[in-house]
Amino acid sequence: MADTAILAAQTPAAKARPAGTALEARLAELDLPKGGFTAAARTDAAARLNAMGLPGKRDEYWRYTDPAAFNDPVAQPLAFTSRQSTLFDDIEQLKLVFVDGRFDAAASDALEGEGLEVSTLAAADASGDHWASDLYGKLETAGQNPVKRPFAVLNTLAANDGVLIRVTGKVSRPVHILYRREAEDADVIIRHVIRLEEGSELTLLETGGIAARSNVAIEVEVNKEARFHHIASKRADDAKIGIAHIFARVGEGALFKSFTLSVNGSMMRNEGVIEILGDDAVAHIAAAVLGDGTEGRFHHDDTVFITHAAERCESRQVFKKVLKNGADGIFQGKILVKPGAQKTDGYQISQGLLLDEGSQFLAKPELEIYADDVKCSHGSTTGALDETAMFYLRSRGVPKEQAVVLLVLSFLADALEEIEDDRLRGDILTRLDEWLTSRASA
Repeated sequence: MADTAILAAQTPAAKARPAGTALEARLAELDLPKGGFTAAARTDAAARLNAMGLPGKRDEYWRYTDPAAFNDPVAQPLAFTSRQSTLFDDIEQLKLVFVDGRFDAAASDALEGEGLEVSTLAAADASGDHWASDLYGKLETAGQNPVKRPFAVLNTLAANDGVLIRVTGKVSRPVHILYRREAEDADVIIRHVIRLEEGSELTLLETGGIAARSNVAIEVEVNKEARFHHIASKRADDAKIGIAHIFARVGEGALFKSFTLSVNGSMMRNEGVIEILGDDAVAHIAAAVLGDGTEGRFHHDDTVFITHAAERCESRQVFKKVLKNGADGIFQGKILVKPGAQKTDGYQISQGLLLDEGSQFLAKPELEIYADDVKCSHGSTTGALDETAMFYLRSRGVPKEQAVVLLVLSFLADALEEIEDDRLRGDILTRLDEWLTSRASA
């Protein structure tokens, strides 16, 4: 149960809130960590969360996604397949396994590697002082302005485990966080903190089915001339409810790239909050989404906020969603260019491909610019398969089902190109082809 001392943060808003609120019910079901190097950040998070409360449908950035399932005190049991993810298995890697949100040392590789310092959040917090104390909760706190993100604050308060990675060199093999699920009612809150020192490089992979309901947050600091590549694959065919956050701070001449593949599920929301603070930095965030509502609800929401606060920087937001059988896709993306961020190059594209009339794609692109020497653009489109392209393929003997697969893969190509590693991109393309082919006639 929750620590009543931490929940009793006496902010004016907390005192004014009536007893028995949704927030109190949500927190009462949690086993909150106590002590350790995260203690100050968690106490601050408790005060901030009490002040803001949980979101509702009337909140501007939740108008397209009902947060009720995330607000519920307990997760509803959801059936899942027992198979384990095999994506990226043929690639040399450092594998870190989490089962129902807890680190499984027996199933994981040793926490060591050239150019890496790796530990788990639970172990590090128990031992006291740690380098991550300078980051834990800091990027999340900065990401609350101007848009409040209560579930990220909840993560700072309640995360029980995760990985802490400090990168000091160019790491040749990816670090692979593999999630596994054993309980039908698993309700997981997990936090990863990553620091890339000057000139270092890391590829981070996330795969697997994490929980019936999950709240995952990553804080990543990419320092001068460092390079960070992030690829997350949400496992297909499992009913799940999840919210994921990535908070990034990008330094001078650094590169940040994040790509998410989402295939089926129940309700998913991904939030990306990126601050470009150093000159000549690059930040790209992209997603490819395949949603099929045949076996139940599919609702997928990507909400992104990129801030340019330095000169000659580049950002890209590339989001492609393929929806069928009543699936819903949401995109909310913003580029904020602060005063003095001259020579900014910001680009945003969100597109929905609807394979039937019962699906929908809703987009809210935004630009807010306070510098006069910039190049920023955004675009959003929604449509069906190109009839001319379909006719061309069919006229050359391509069966309809195969033609649909080819056109969908072509539609997703721009997002997939954001993956720089040919091996990783090829593995994802193979899985996408297999999934689409198996469902082309549905």
